[in-house]
Amino acid sequence: RSIIQMRKYPLLVGATIAISATPAFAQDATPEYFDGFYIGGSIGLDALSDSADDGIVFDTDGNGEFNDSVLTTTNANAFSPGFCNGAAIGNSPASGCANDDDDFGYSVRLGYDKRLGGGPVVAGLLVEGARSEATEFSTGFSTTPASYTTIRELDWSVGARARLGYSPGDGRGLFYATGGVAYGKIDHAFATTNGANEFTGQNDDDWRFGTQVGGGAELMLTNNISMGLEYLWSRYDDDKYSVLVTQGTAPATNPFLLDSGETSIRPSDTDFDIHSLRATVGFRF
Repeated sequence: RSIIQMRKYPLLVGATIAISATPAFAQDATPEYFDGFYIGGSIGLDALSDSADDGIVFDTDGNGEFNDSVLTTTNANAFSPGFCNGAAIGNSPASGCANDDDDFGYSVRLGYDKRLGGGPVVAGLLVEGARSEATEFSTGFSTTPASYTTIRELDWSVGARARLGYSPGDGRGLFYATGGVAYGKIDHAFATTNGANEFTGQNDDDWRFGTQVGGGAELMLTNNISMGLEYLWSRYDDDKYSVLVTQGTAPATNPFLLDSGETSIRPSDTDFDIHSLRATVGFRF
């Protein structure tokens, strides 16, 4: 009998260890959300930011400073009709201006999150490639009459951002702030009703550095798939692009030529700002 008991004892001990270990095993198997690598993407609305007094500015003497007035032979301001922060509909302010074209934006991203100390605080890094369909316009009207509109949009951008967030309760949700740097390819164009002068874009399709800040919320729908909502503000320093105005078929008395034989035009606001509201999706592995 003692031999039987001795043979049963290891079995009982093993069973006891297995039963006592089950809760710990189940706890260890619980997914740790927002901890590890992920890939994802977003789609949303990109809105462009400019002020009501934005328009175009001029460098008539070729010194690189866009603070000159375009004057006629009688020393009158050739752009006295004014400016607008949109696209000219006609050749005078009476025709009006169309608003900037807010449109869709898209992105793909690769990132890594880490729960600090296994707690609710989450820190991470991500790299993102994005494209925007939004277009910004800036216009001036001359006394000719004629309209002059600069056009720009973000073709592609690459961003690198950190994010820091809080994941309460069971950890399925995350509220976060994000910020970092971006490198964007800005496409430019120019439209005018002036058929006499010649207009040539300078430093077009320029890659420019920028900054990004924002925040959002994300929810794990399964152990691997998440969805969220994110706001991101991006600013690019777009101070290199300009349009060079030369004589063309215009007479030598043309206001663009009187100071130095040519004039450069650019948007008055060299900051290219995009406000993005996005729906995001992510897959974690």
